[in-house]
Amino acid sequence: MKCPHCLISFHDNREAIPLNEDCDSDWTLMRRVCPSCRRYILSLFQKYNRYNVGGKQNHYHNNREFFCYPKAYSRAPLSADVPDIYAKNYSEACLTLSDSPKASAALSRRCLQHLLREEAKVKHGNLANEIQQVLDEGKLPPLILESLDAVRNIGNFATHPIKSKSTGEIIDVEPGEAEWNLDVLEALFDYFFVQPALLKKKRDALNAKLNEAGKPKMK
Repeated sequence: MKCPHCLISFHDNREAIPLNEDCDSDWTLMRRVCPSCRRYILSLFQKYNRYNVGGKQNHYHNNREFFCYPKAYSRAPLSADVPDIYAKNYSEACLTLSDSPKASAALSRRCLQHLLREEAKVKHGNLANEIQQVLDEGKLPPLILESLDAVRNIGNFATHPIKSKSTGEIIDVEPGEAEWNLDVLEALFDYFFVQPALLKKKRDALNAKLNEAGKPKMK
């Protein structure tokens, strides 16, 4: 697994601490320690929807895990070059990811649509059509275009058109969909804001050196 604190991957070796049963579930505290940053990763593991066999023993047929600490899954911090209007929406999507992937995906879809309209200058429509416009134009790097196309495929927009038409709706998501949306937003932020800002800084630094040497600046 990937440590939610430092983002370094490690072999998932968890310690189970039984908390016993309540009226409808069996609870276990799962404790992991990241070997890189030495921080705890704590979660509650729930076995629920039980049934009784012969009046003697409870059997559970559903499981789920809730991460308690850290509350939000860490992601690499955004560059200060990303405008606040996008950075805030992205951050909200990150913060809600552990509690509700559905809510996180809704926030990231809306952020993606806003980004495509403002930065890629697509004609307003539904998100699927706006993504298609970007693919047809082919102006973005191939890897980003493939990643954008996967937003529709992973999200299964054909079966769930509301994801495209009403991007802020909180509906069921496919496994990994919410995380993928955030990955795509990061790639687009890098393309539209981070790399241009980095090149400008390098260009300005070079022009300063050329000026000191009495030579003409770069055009």
